[in-house]
Amino acid sequence: MNTAEVLVAGLEAEGVEYVFGLPGEENEATMFALRDSEVTFVPVRHEQGAAFMADVWGRLTGDAGVCLSTLGPGATNLLTGVADANLDKAPLVAITGQGGLESLHVESHQTLDVVDMFAPVTKWNAQISDPGIVHESVRKAFKTAEYEKPGATHLELPEDVAYEDCEVRPMAERSRVRRPEPDAPSLDRVRELLADAERPIVIAGNGAVRTDASEELRAFVSDYDLPVAATYMGKGAVSDDDDHSLLTLDSGDHEEASDAIASADLVITVGYDIAEHDPADWNPSLDTTIVHVDSEPAEVYEHYNPDVEVVSDIPAAVRQLSACCGEIDADFETDWYDDLRDNIVADVTPDHEAGDPFTVETVLPVLRDAMDAEDVLLSDVGSHKMAIAQNFVTYEPNTCIISNGLASMGVSVPGGLAADLAVDSNVVAATGDGGFLMNAAEIETGTRIGCGYTILLFRDDEYRLITEEQVEHHGEHFGTELGNPDFQTFAESFGIEAYRPDDWQELADALGAAIPSDELSLVEVVLE
Repeated sequence: MNTAEVLVAGLEAEGVEYVFGLPGEENEATMFALRDSEVTFVPVRHEQGAAFMADVWGRLTGDAGVCLSTLGPGATNLLTGVADANLDKAPLVAITGQGGLESLHVESHQTLDVVDMFAPVTKWNAQISDPGIVHESVRKAFKTAEYEKPGATHLELPEDVAYEDCEVRPMAERSRVRRPEPDAPSLDRVRELLADAERPIVIAGNGAVRTDASEELRAFVSDYDLPVAATYMGKGAVSDDDDHSLLTLDSGDHEEASDAIASADLVITVGYDIAEHDPADWNPSLDTTIVHVDSEPAEVYEHYNPDVEVVSDIPAAVRQLSACCGEIDADFETDWYDDLRDNIVADVTPDHEAGDPFTVETVLPVLRDAMDAEDVLLSDVGSHKMAIAQNFVTYEPNTCIISNGLASMGVSVPGGLAADLAVDSNVVAATGDGGFLMNAAEIETGTRIGCGYTILLFRDDEYRLITEEQVEHHGEHFGTELGNPDFQTFAESFGIEAYRPDDWQELADALGAAIPSDELSLVEVVLE
């Protein structure tokens, strides 16, 4: 076997199902090794799309998604999606080709220091400069990408090394590293805070979903009648159908969830990263009592300086919190947040009249009715993302996928493809017209490999979120208006079904036909 063949055998040993990427001269050995393997290579139309596919695969499965490119421009095109995965704590392994080692000391065609370039956006990355280290490099890339907190890693394989004979063989995959149980002194301090509390509240973050802590968290808030608000990436950790749910932080226009936190005397964050939602919004006076429950210590930030940090396996920590409440015979107030929840629910489910124009907020209840609880909604980035994060009621973890780390536009069309491969449920990729055209070419990839998901395209002919912010800051806007093609004709040119509903019944009919279908389709919603 040559080095590239051992690398691909390592992918097989790690259980990789798909590699998303583009071929090039410098990754030719890897391409033919993939051809002869059990791994399915998915040729895409742009390396950014490949990285977004790997990103979303990692978010949904917990297993590292894999993307592949050649050197130079192929590697630079991967960079945004790799950074997105890293900041969203999604496991991803990127593999790039490179010129031969003998050419790297001089200025060479398409040659960049890719390892140095990827360093700021990965947990670990390295060049495979010797055939004898390929097995360890692959195992380390996956182990590092997948353990808490997960993220992106990168391997570079020079083309001459790829063809060299290789004596080593892949290392066996092992069980993932788990964090220990919570430590006793931290739990003792939590017990004291709980004993003094009357109005505790829980904030569920990305980690609550990522570590499968939903079952424990739902039991905890139910047993002790605790309200819970989710970050954008924590949606579904506790069902929004549960009376304890205050939906998402800053839901709707009235910010009742933040009002609830202001009224609470103890905030328990579970799997919360400050990159998800700035704690200055809910702890502006720096006087909130906070218990931080996560797999890593809290970031140092004056608005998030927890009184106690329970650093451990997150599901185990939540079970211990429940035990602490039982030990002190907790008797918290149970009705102080009822009116807040009623207001939130009313706010996120607005009514519409038959002749009303479409808005994202009024379309979302129609979309929710067309989707089952287990179906997956993947949001692109833009003004529609804010509405989805705040207004789309979510019942199960990992069924509303929102990027709120790097928050890159263009993720939803390629991400929808990966989601369709990763889950058995129906998938809807929601996007604005700005983000849609960034990676719309991946529709061809989806049709070629037989994917069936629905692209919900909100058209407003502008970068509306930026328009709104400019108007708020300056009273006017500049540089945000767009021109667009005929999206229905554009979609049909790929051979997929396209809908452009004109009224509310046509919208319900279009979503009802498209979402359960096994075909790739597009529903264009023209906003006012």
